[in-house]
Amino acid sequence: MTTVLLVRHGLTATTGHVLTGWTPGIPLDDRGQAQAAALAARLAPLPLDAIVSSPLERCQQTAAAIAATRDGQQVITEDRVGECRYGDWTGQPLKKLVREQLWRVVQAHPSAVTFPGPGGESMPDMQHRAVAAVRDWNARLGQNATYLVCSHGDVIKAIVADSLGLHLDQCQRIQADPCSLTVIRYTPLRPFLVRMNDRGGGVDDLMPRADGHARDHRAAQSDAAVGGGSGGADPGEPANGRPEMGPEMGRDMVNGASSIPAGAAATSGQPSADTRG
Repeated sequence: MTTVLLVRHGLTATTGHVLTGWTPGIPLDDRGQAQAAALAARLAPLPLDAIVSSPLERCQQTAAAIAATRDGQQVITEDRVGECRYGDWTGQPLKKLVREQLWRVVQAHPSAVTFPGPGGESMPDMQHRAVAAVRDWNARLGQNATYLVCSHGDVIKAIVADSLGLHLDQCQRIQADPCSLTVIRYTPLRPFLVRMNDRGGGVDDLMPRADGHARDHRAAQSDAAVGGGSGGADPGEPANGRPEMGPEMGRDMVNGASSIPAGAAATSGQPSADTRG
């Protein structure tokens, strides 16, 4: 299997206010830099075979913060995981766009959306190129690889929808907050969504074993865990070496946050279906 860590870039001064799209010169603000540094520290124990990033500055800076903890590991630019090309919507305030008739289509039927104006991209085309990029990197890095892709909210939501076998119209049910971590494991039969919109979990369950496979060897198989599985803990094995504690009780603490067993999705309680970049 191949494990893909999808990271949304950190906050910028325009995040949540303006649809920046491919506008150049939009860096992380102080909040975003702090988010990127915290995520880099959280991921530091986890070996990464590659760090791949959208070419846009906010993603490059987020990815660079993660790479800086890894003895000079380079960030590889991949245009296909760049932001959706919003055409005439680029640079427009969200409070203005929400009054556009197309906004309701974006919310309910993104598969029918092509953004207006020169260079405007359809959302299905955005999903196709982003998923193709992930699949190509999976093949390039191999079945035992763990790698990171730093991208954008709509792009990550489209990749997650594909991994779940959802129609693109369902992608607005998925949330990807700034500097959140989403993890997908790709097996020969199907992908497994391991985490979604995680903003504080540890990485113990993502660490490779000595034999090069994932610590949760059941997730390495293409078969789903009938009955829900053990969350990566061997049957009868005490969690963290302490007897009579189940995996849900024996969570390691990393940076003050409890780790989340494989198969759990950490989500924020904030509802969001808006296009935010």
